[in-house]
Amino acid sequence: MAEIEFELIFALPEGEHDAFDLMDAVFEAGFEDAIVGTGVPGMLGVAMEAANERAEDAILNAARAIHNHLPAGTVLREVRPDLVSLADVAKRLDVTRQSLQKRKMPPPSQGGLFRMEEVAVVIMDAALGKGGGKRRGRFAVDKAEKWLSAGRPARRVNAGLAVGVIDGATLEVDESARHFIYSEPAPSENRAEIA
Repeated sequence: MAEIEFELIFALPEGEHDAFDLMDAVFEAGFEDAIVGTGVPGMLGVAMEAANERAEDAILNAARAIHNHLPAGTVLREVRPDLVSLADVAKRLDVTRQSLQKRKMPPPSQGGLFRMEEVAVVIMDAALGKGGGKRRGRFAVDKAEKWLSAGRPARRVNAGLAVGVIDGATLEVDESARHFIYSEPAPSENRAEIA
């Protein structure tokens, strides 16, 4: 079972939207522990944890549940963490950005941001004392593990949204592109193939 911590970013339709109504919509969808951000006009951010056999399904199922309670015309724009700054990572790990800069990091992807899944590998290796003779990292990995695990599924869902195999308005996945979204079949699909 994949349990991950991520953030959904929705674009709201034009018009005025009451912040309390938006928060109520998220809570009515069953996510009472979610943190809801309404500070950017026309956007809604929802930070949460969810679990499923596949991490991608944890994201998509949560997005669908919330989407069903939001105003008509709402579109899922982005899932985070996908691209992250070292400052974001340092904050989650209870270390300084400078301590991360001392480690050999993957090259930045875009605008000084790093792919979360690549940074997570470096962090996990450092926490285990692996990686080029560097001393073991003193990172709060236990505290950030669910967030670190969300990088790959967030990237896959964002890629699906970008190329149109996930419809941002309905959150339906194009059946012919399921292999593109899911890194591996769900455990129940594996059992069906074996039988």
